[in-house]
Amino acid sequence: MNSPTDSGGGEPDRHPRGQAAKEPPRLTHTLFRLFIVAVLGSFFVFQLDVAYLWLTALLTVAGIALGIVVLVRAVKDKESRLVLFGTISGLVVTAVMLLVVLASTLFFNQIRDYQQCVRHALTQQATSACRTQLENSMPTQLR
Repeated sequence: MNSPTDSGGGEPDRHPRGQAAKEPPRLTHTLFRLFIVAVLGSFFVFQLDVAYLWLTALLTVAGIALGIVVLVRAVKDKESRLVLFGTISGLVVTAVMLLVVLASTLFFNQIRDYQQCVRHALTQQATSACRTQLENSMPTQLR
């Protein structure tokens, strides 16, 4: 007769399989959390200053990569609708951030000058003058 601690019984074999079955959803949720951090991080870093555009671009690319991985895993593992909806929404935000990063890269000098002007503007009239200065510095096709 086998004792409960012997490895000959069928009981110990079920535990690793059960733990392995829990691993994919746990990994998917961890990747989802990292994806959300990357998306929110890219948005908030962009709000700081245009000088951190490189960090915004890096977080945006990381968000796209993580979002695709999470979306594939969520569909394959039949994750909850919340994870699926959050991933799709995050990918839409990341796509918008990609467009913002590309536009900011094209007009880096104009946006940098505008941000410096707004930082020193103390009144609404000064802020309006900064906006007018930005509009005048843009190419005529974009005005």
